[in-house]
Amino acid sequence: IGKEKFHKSQLWGYCNNVAMLVGEDKPGIGGEPLPGQKLKPKYSVFPEGMGSNAPAWVAFDKQVLSFDAYFEEEVPDKNQELYRIRHCKIYFYLEDDTIQVIEPQVKNSGIAQGTIVRRHRIPLPPPHEDQFYTVDHFNINIEIIIYARRYKIIDCDQFTKNFLRKMGVRLNPPAGRPDDPYTKERQKILDSMTPLRPYERIDTLKQFLEHSGHVLRFFCVWDDPKSMFHDPRELVLRYYLSDDTIDIKEVIPVNSGQDAVPLFLRRDKLPKHAPTGLYQPGTITSRTILNVFGNLVGNRGRYILDNRKTGAVHQEFYTDSDLKIGAVINVWGRKIILCDCDEFTREYYRTKYGIEDFTPVPYKAPPPPKTEKTIPPYTGFGSEEDSLCSCMSLLPKPPQKDFKKFMEKDRSAMESNILRFLAKLITDSPIDKDRKFLISYFLSDDTISVFEHRERNTGIRGGKFLERGRIKKPGQELFKSKPSEYFKAQNLFVGARVCFHGHNFLLVDADEYTFNYMEKHANEFSMADIGVILKKLKDIAGPHSQEIREVFAAADAEHTKVIEYDSFRNLMVSIADGAFSEHEIMTLGRYYSVRDEYEMDLTSLLAVTQEQLKKKNFENFEQLFAVLLYNDREKCGMLPHERCRTICKSFKLPLANDDLQALLTMFEDDCKQVEYKKFVDGLNWRKNQIPAFQTIKVPLKNEDDWSRQPPSLPVKRIKYLSLLDDLFGKEE
Repeated sequence: IGKEKFHKSQLWGYCNNVAMLVGEDKPGIGGEPLPGQKLKPKYSVFPEGMGSNAPAWVAFDKQVLSFDAYFEEEVPDKNQELYRIRHCKIYFYLEDDTIQVIEPQVKNSGIAQGTIVRRHRIPLPPPHEDQFYTVDHFNINIEIIIYARRYKIIDCDQFTKNFLRKMGVRLNPPAGRPDDPYTKERQKILDSMTPLRPYERIDTLKQFLEHSGHVLRFFCVWDDPKSMFHDPRELVLRYYLSDDTIDIKEVIPVNSGQDAVPLFLRRDKLPKHAPTGLYQPGTITSRTILNVFGNLVGNRGRYILDNRKTGAVHQEFYTDSDLKIGAVINVWGRKIILCDCDEFTREYYRTKYGIEDFTPVPYKAPPPPKTEKTIPPYTGFGSEEDSLCSCMSLLPKPPQKDFKKFMEKDRSAMESNILRFLAKLITDSPIDKDRKFLISYFLSDDTISVFEHRERNTGIRGGKFLERGRIKKPGQELFKSKPSEYFKAQNLFVGARVCFHGHNFLLVDADEYTFNYMEKHANEFSMADIGVILKKLKDIAGPHSQEIREVFAAADAEHTKVIEYDSFRNLMVSIADGAFSEHEIMTLGRYYSVRDEYEMDLTSLLAVTQEQLKKKNFENFEQLFAVLLYNDREKCGMLPHERCRTICKSFKLPLANDDLQALLTMFEDDCKQVEYKKFVDGLNWRKNQIPAFQTIKVPLKNEDDWSRQPPSLPVKRIKYLSLLDDLFGKEE
């Protein structure tokens, strides 16, 4: 029969007292129905086209039919009631045809109520106990039998009505809801009963629930007559709306000499006429009890509640209506002025009492003038910062360094964060004129070091000229209170004149990293901001645009649209008439320059690179290729130029930025996409070692490699037409 489960009364019959499969519901082979045989459905059957094709446990999830019903229960051996009517709820779960019966709890019923029938599939009454209740067995104003108990369905909710109508069920009219006779009689007795002892209910729960956590706050002042100097004492009054109580807390100033107490007034109701209105304990009560007989009947008395409160003593307390800005309240003999309140209190009085004027009463004395801290002049012992710290506290602390700046600007991988300049002495001495100095500015701590280039047979030793440290600007007083000014990175640029401890230097050049850093951070260095320079040049050369075009055209005699840098510099000096520094002219030249290609081929450049990698023992070529391949999401063998450069820097590839830039340029296509596999194979000196190479000659700005940095690309030719178009617009 397969895996189908059938009830024995449907399948098994008896023939000659032998159990055999002879029932009318006997299925065919494999559990399939025989021709003409109609099997009864075991679950609810819904009309086709109603809802989705999802299974019932998905389509009807959390959908329940709710019916109101009752049943009669016989009460034996009791004269007060012969039967009892118990109301209940019948829930039919559409997802699995399960039924649950729940009886709502009735106060003081004495019956175990709640779940009468737990949720499960309920069989039909005999003789159909082999079948289960489905949605077709339910309607309004009908009776159903659940485990021999007869339930009368009287009504259902709106969802159930709509669902049954959609299924085509014609609903019967709702039936009346009968009352339990004993419960009805019991209610009549309870309504006619009167209390035998005094009873009066004072309900404060509503006020507590509505205003729990709502507190009005007023800022007060009390002029203490017993204080030595009659100083006003600031107080904070809090009114609790939940029970009309008040507490007061004092605001004790710092170093006032007053004792710090938790509360000025503990939380309680505040009487209006205290202390003159004080009463003995027990005088004021919430209820008044009268002794009717007194001591006439022995020692036993009869007491009743005094509803008219004839002998009650009434005491007035402060309420929220008595509190407002400017009012004077009596706090146990102390006159306290309400001067201001918080925003919640303003909104409360604005809503309840319609008060709009909340002008505060000035109660605080004007603060004394703040004495300016006078710092004594520098004594000359130690550094200025260290001496200043001894004036700030009794326990001197070492001066704090800018650790965040140090972490951001410290050397990281190929970023040195050091600005290097080539400088010469400003002097008339023929010996000192030819001396070359390397000035290094460290961005991490604003320190400067100076080294002198060693030259043979000059009589000058060279080497370290000035120890690394911060350098003060000249012309400042030594013993003064204000901290000294030091040289910043913005004070150093090509063409600047600086004085370090009496030595005057002229900055004549900088390395490529310095130029790139200043141009990248143009908002900090105005000398390298191309936008500021063009605006400045436009203001100067604006009225003479035609003459300037003619001068540049005359310098380009062969009409190549470019001119040499020396000619460009001379023209800019004549146009600016000293308004431009050498650094600004160089920034213009670098921006509009025609960069020459390296005078080398790919093989020579790879040979130099492999030699550097070999000296630094760099062999992580497989890991580098794996990371590049991982970043290539499309697996096309190409990656953007900047992405490859970033990955190489993360691997701390021991190559200068310019060398790495040139290498990547060699392997990129017209779309700035680098073929990274060939790039890594070219770097791999283990597998693809390039034989001996010739030394590469790259023209330098100076004869000596003074910076020990990668050689920068020299600016030789300038595209002056682009400069003129940006200044004066395109010429028609």
